[in-house]
Amino acid sequence: MSVCEHIVEAQDPPAKTPQGCEECLAMGTRWVHLRKCLSCGHIGCCDSSPGKHATAHYKETSHPVMASFEPGENWRWCFVDNVIG
Repeated sequence: MSVCEHIVEAQDPPAKTPQGCEECLAMGTRWVHLRKCLSCGHIGCCDSSPGKHATAHYKETSHPVMASFEPGENWRWCFVDNVIG
């Protein structure tokens, strides 16, 4: 099994809104879990959240990899290859 090149090449930019999901904060809505885009640092909410802003960010930008932004979690997800790393 080959390693996903997107995950291998992903960076770790600073979080743009470390206090929470950028869109939820702007709208005053809540989230379940947070995800960070490893291309630009966008913080979005997970697909269990009403806004699904992390996936929406991928669909808008094609930035391929996100990481959990939850304390104690250390995993990445590639939207392009649909793999966790």
